[in-house]
Amino acid sequence: MGTASSLVSPGEVIEDGYGGEGGEACEIPVEVKPKARLLRSSFRRGPRVIGASFKSTGSVDLEYAAEYERLRKEYEIFRVSKNNEITSMQKKEAKLDEENKRLRAELQALQKTYQKILREKEAALEAKYQAMERAATFEHDRDKVKRQFKIFRETKEKEIQDLLRAKRDLEAKLQQLQTQGIHVFSPIDSDSDDNQTTVTAVGTQCEYWTGGVLGSEPSMGSMMQLQQTFRGPEFAHSLIDVEGPFANVSRDDWDAAVASLLQVSPHVPQALWSNTVRCYLIATQDTKTELDIFIRKHSSVLRRMCEGLGHFYLNVYFPEENTSSYAALRKQEIERSSVCLILLKSTVTRSMTEDCDEAFVKNPDGHPLVLYLRTEEDSSLTGPVRQLLERVNAADKAAKVKVVDHSGSAEEGAKLIFAQLEKIIKQELLGLEGADDDSKHSAIDVGQEEDLGDVLWDLHDEQEQIESYQQACSSTTSHLGFQKYIDRLNDMIAAPPPTPPLLVSGGPGSGKSLLLSKWMELQQKQSPNTLFLYHFVGRPLSISSEPVLIIKRLTVKLLQHFWSISGLSMDPSKILEEFPRWLERLSARHQGNIIIIIDSIDQIQQAERHMKWLIDPLPVNVRVVVSVNVETCPQAWRLWPTLHLDPLSPREVKSVVTGECQATDLRLTKDQEKKLERHCRSASTCNALYVTLLARMITRSGGTLEKNLEQCLQCQDTLSLYRLALRMMLKSLNSERERHIMKEMLCLVFSSHNGVSESEALDLFPGLEWPALSSLLHHLNRLCIVTLRCGLIRFQHLQACEAVRLEFLGGGSGCASYREKLIHYFNQQLSQDCVTWRVADELPWLHQQQEDKTKLQLSLLNLFVSQNLYKRGHFSELLAYWQYVGKDKSSMATEYFDSLKRYEKSCESEDSMTKLANLYETLGRFLKDLGLPSQAVAPLQRSLEIRETALDPDHPSVARSLHQLAGVYVQWKKYGNAEQLYKQALEISENAYGAEHVTVAQELESIAMLYQKQNKYEQAEKLRKRSVRIRQKTARQKGHMYGFTLLRRRALQLEELTLGKDTADCAKTLNELGVLYYLQNNLDAAKVFLTRSLEMRQRVLGPDHPDCAQSLNNLAALHTERREYETAEDMYERALEIRRKALSSDHPSLAYTVKHLAMLYKRRGKLEKAVPLYELSLEIREKSFGPKHPSVATALVNLAVLFCQLKKHSEALPLYERALKVYEDSLGRSHPRVGETLKNLAVLSYEEGDFERAAELYKCAMEIKEAEPSLVCGNAPSHHSSSGDTFSLKTPAPLPHAAR
Repeated sequence: MGTASSLVSPGEVIEDGYGGEGGEACEIPVEVKPKARLLRSSFRRGPRVIGASFKSTGSVDLEYAAEYERLRKEYEIFRVSKNNEITSMQKKEAKLDEENKRLRAELQALQKTYQKILREKEAALEAKYQAMERAATFEHDRDKVKRQFKIFRETKEKEIQDLLRAKRDLEAKLQQLQTQGIHVFSPIDSDSDDNQTTVTAVGTQCEYWTGGVLGSEPSMGSMMQLQQTFRGPEFAHSLIDVEGPFANVSRDDWDAAVASLLQVSPHVPQALWSNTVRCYLIATQDTKTELDIFIRKHSSVLRRMCEGLGHFYLNVYFPEENTSSYAALRKQEIERSSVCLILLKSTVTRSMTEDCDEAFVKNPDGHPLVLYLRTEEDSSLTGPVRQLLERVNAADKAAKVKVVDHSGSAEEGAKLIFAQLEKIIKQELLGLEGADDDSKHSAIDVGQEEDLGDVLWDLHDEQEQIESYQQACSSTTSHLGFQKYIDRLNDMIAAPPPTPPLLVSGGPGSGKSLLLSKWMELQQKQSPNTLFLYHFVGRPLSISSEPVLIIKRLTVKLLQHFWSISGLSMDPSKILEEFPRWLERLSARHQGNIIIIIDSIDQIQQAERHMKWLIDPLPVNVRVVVSVNVETCPQAWRLWPTLHLDPLSPREVKSVVTGECQATDLRLTKDQEKKLERHCRSASTCNALYVTLLARMITRSGGTLEKNLEQCLQCQDTLSLYRLALRMMLKSLNSERERHIMKEMLCLVFSSHNGVSESEALDLFPGLEWPALSSLLHHLNRLCIVTLRCGLIRFQHLQACEAVRLEFLGGGSGCASYREKLIHYFNQQLSQDCVTWRVADELPWLHQQQEDKTKLQLSLLNLFVSQNLYKRGHFSELLAYWQYVGKDKSSMATEYFDSLKRYEKSCESEDSMTKLANLYETLGRFLKDLGLPSQAVAPLQRSLEIRETALDPDHPSVARSLHQLAGVYVQWKKYGNAEQLYKQALEISENAYGAEHVTVAQELESIAMLYQKQNKYEQAEKLRKRSVRIRQKTARQKGHMYGFTLLRRRALQLEELTLGKDTADCAKTLNELGVLYYLQNNLDAAKVFLTRSLEMRQRVLGPDHPDCAQSLNNLAALHTERREYETAEDMYERALEIRRKALSSDHPSLAYTVKHLAMLYKRRGKLEKAVPLYELSLEIREKSFGPKHPSVATALVNLAVLFCQLKKHSEALPLYERALKVYEDSLGRSHPRVGETLKNLAVLSYEEGDFERAAELYKCAMEIKEAEPSLVCGNAPSHHSSSGDTFSLKTPAPLPHAAR
């Protein structure tokens, strides 16, 4: 083959066939050699021969021709092949051109589509921005309207109050004229308070049960509610006609509200001072043996019992030889004690007499008292003992002193003392009545879950907050000049909404906590309608500064005002997200303001991230007040309205110091006062904490006043003053051992998570006696260094904590050794199989601070530690520990399973198997809350198996396992399995506790929620109503709690007002008393006061006065409640006669009496007598609201139902049709009232034989019913609904298929 060089001439250009329109031509140079040279070269194989012959030349030519021919043929073949290739390439080129054109067309189409979508996107964004602008404008207009409405409401409130005062003045003048024989009476000017009387419908949950505090006049909120109600769609409907503050409360609603409150709130025992059972012991030398035996053998049992129930136990005993030096301390300890025990035999000392007078004589009702009397068979009581017993008996008028008379051995006496104290602690202090140890422990666990449902609540967190508030309120602030700040806070709170959080700022120790506590205390007295939620944050890293626990606690407090608390999540992130939603929902239902107070919010870990809800717009009736240190306040919060606490003025400084001096009978000289005045001029030396501490240090015992003052004036800030206080305190102690104990104890408090208890301090320092510890704590508390809160020794202020760190711990470098000491102490408790809440709180945290992940994991795998944390609601803390260890959810679940399997191998006794079942249940709930329902089933099923085997298939604990397992199936939406388990749990609970136990109510609510998820609304409603009735009855049985306590307190106040002469006001008070006792379910007392009110009104105002009609109404309602229908009917008829004469034909009070008398006639079967009353009620409503108002439709339905019961179907049909038209026009075609009316029409058509129309109407009614929205429990009531005012016919059996 050739080289194809002859195909291209020199200088020619070849076009690229693949280039298309964009190709370029390239020039390829080709060298062409002369052929002659080529030929010559073919013969050049040797030396050139000159003179060759012609023959040789001819042969060369022939060879040349043959070669030429061969080359020509090859060329032709090559040319043809290349032409074929060119043709093929041209075809490909044409094909590619077509493909290129098609792709270009598609590209142009895509570009057009892209441009179109881009334009649509821009249009949508513009529409979005316009919508946002309209929403912002609407929000602004709404807030403006709300502000205007608030101003209008306050103006009208003032006008109403003025009118009420004028009316009372006019009444007084009218009474004077009547006493003079002049009768002046006008029905239009009647003073009947029924003009403003309305209550919520019976059976409807009261949304404003806290709305009116029990006062003599209606509150602003209740007055507005009255006006709105009578302009709304429904009449007042209640079993009792109440006035003023009771206008929005029916007895059923009150019961429901109290039951809801008791469902969530834990009961903090009031007999325990700071969560500690303090047993004050009084003994002499002749009873020292019994006392020693009791302390050595029996007190440890009481301590284990109390600590197992979440409380501390402490024996408070001052030996006889040291009593004289601890007189003040003894008096203080007696006041704090939970129970006092005196041991008598033959001698009585002076200190015993003093303690006995303080505990048994002066305050015999302050706490339980036990008197142990050791007698001898052959000897009588000595004179001093007899005199002491006589004084005790004289003071014990209520016979509350428990006497233990013993004549046997000291061992038996100590045992009797133990038995008596154990009974008192269980029954009187902790409220655990009538149970032995084992059963009681289980009952406590069950009871807690019964009260709180599935919400896990830590009683200690709540008690810590209560004590923080109480301690701040008990502090003296009169010298600090807080009144100006309180007035400014009131003005800021009263500012029109929307209002951002209010910031109370100041330097450390400026008194922010005291100010907020005092302000809150005053606000609660002045505005009892206001709901307060507060939280006092402790030092950083303590439980009180954990953000998730703070928000969870506030959320549960909010949930007290909802009927169901099952919607609360345990997930930390969800808790933080859901709090603003709960706040929004409650604020819409709560009548009055909601104020949230968070003190020292800047001490919360990552406050800005966890408190994002603060920067969101708050509901109109919600205010948030937070306090911060001015130095550590986040920058974003500084834009909020701020109240800054200024340093104390010289006058205030002098007032504080003078007050402390007067308390200790000291007085400063003029020179000393001038020195103080010159010193306390800078910001750091005139804040409240510095001045208070300075005053207490210069007036403390030990050292002269002048010397103490000179030392204190050298300190220029609070921290240096605290360090000086620590050094002065050390010097004042008597021995080196006492100084060592003080240092060690403060270092242990600093190194702990939440503090150290008194009993733990006695354990950690074996040689420490109680009097020395009590004295030390008293002096440290006096110097504002430590305090007792929830039974734990804690630092009062952050500066005190910092002073201990700098003074005793070298800046914190020595904490590790003290943490190890605490770890060793709590590990000892673990080794004794004693896991208390203190071990669970401290041990994992200490390991984490020591950065020992291995030991931390081991402590968490102690199943009782994790169980304790989880059951007290410290879910987020438990998760944080596992995250620190480096375990995810699945590996954490595996670790727990393995640990449980190992523990199960060691379980043999019934008690251990019961504990194992509890552990499996806790693990299942924990995994369910973690979002691992598939892994939660196995431990819950194992718990169920163990309980059924070890206990009994019908044991209440089996019901708990079934309940928890059903909850997992609900998460999986396996409603059939869940329903079966819930019903089994319900059956077991009913058999174990009875049909009216709170556990049964819990199971009923769970089944009702399950039915509601499946749209089975009617079945859910029946179960919910039954649950409500059970909780109402439980609430009545727990009448000593919050709601009834307020009622009884108000009743006692009112009874004092009824002891004077007969007046209209006194009669009104008697009527209110009757209502109060009615709400307490005390019908006998209610009847007495209502009858007295009626008799007094008849004497003072005359028998035909409208107020007499009100009393008759109330008595009629009471007799109706007692099923004394004849008496009730007579009273209703008398009230109706009076109101017809005295009031206008469209007056609401007249409508009230007409309605309830008609309902009573209907209940007694007197349907013919009820018809004219229902017609009159319809007429009144038409006059009051117009013919097209929903309330008129309600009256039409009531009348139509009555005609149906009288078999007057032809008269009922037009009434139903008219009511349906009114409902559809005013409420819409999908409103529940429309569905109810359609249902009644379907029943009417069915009874008349029109089955097709009945089926059609019934189908429409069911469609509306299924589309009806739902609330937390039950169906959502409409704002226009007159629930409780209509009654519908019962639906007949399902319509026959043939009729359809």
